[in-house]
Amino acid sequence: MVVRLETKLPLRDLWAGALLASALLHDGAQRDVISSMRTTVHLLRHGEVHNPDKILYGRIAGFRLSELGHEMAQRAADALADRDITVVTASPLERAQQTAAPIAGVHKLTIGTDEDVIEADNVFEGKRVSVGDGVLRQPKAWRHLYNPMKPSWGEPYVVVANRMRQGVVRAREAARGHEAVIVSHQLPIWISRLDFESRRFPHDPRKRQCSLASLTSLTFDDDELVAVLYTEPSADLLAKASKVSGA
Repeated sequence: MVVRLETKLPLRDLWAGALLASALLHDGAQRDVISSMRTTVHLLRHGEVHNPDKILYGRIAGFRLSELGHEMAQRAADALADRDITVVTASPLERAQQTAAPIAGVHKLTIGTDEDVIEADNVFEGKRVSVGDGVLRQPKAWRHLYNPMKPSWGEPYVVVANRMRQGVVRAREAARGHEAVIVSHQLPIWISRLDFESRRFPHDPRKRQCSLASLTSLTFDDDELVAVLYTEPSADLLAKASKVSGA
């Protein structure tokens, strides 16, 4: 059984008590979790990005965190300050590296770079995709929209899931018995969660539970996923953030 907890309470408050531990102990039969190796991999989405042209920046180089994005990154670092973090890994894109920096600083770690947790490829990269004034108004763009199940406009979900799983497993092995942080991007994190929870990949992008600088924490007993915890250290900052797709 996988326990799912979704809350806006501070991370330290949740793990300080026995709430999560007691929930994990029961799946209809008694389990001895003391003899297993508990490891948590935190999937952290980067903070807000400076994007004055309001484009879908995807993998384009040079997109950095905004001032608000840096504040979000610090919020994430503060939320993880008391955790047993021994590994910090990030997508090679600048916004992910910048989000990882304060966490690595707090824990005195070097940031590892993992190409497998990079943003998903998208044919509309570099274009505006906002409703009303974006590229999707142009009929020539519609040929990319024929299959939302794959999806036809970007990197296949199954490919994203497979590479993200490799990244999570590497981080889990490196942090065995401790905790790891992977700084990635909204779609890869959401697809990774669906994959580990054995859920179907097709979804409504507007309903992804992966806000800016949010944490999707995967807890494993040995190699078995036993809990998924979703938290938003920057919940009160989201109202100030850009609503542009890809931001």
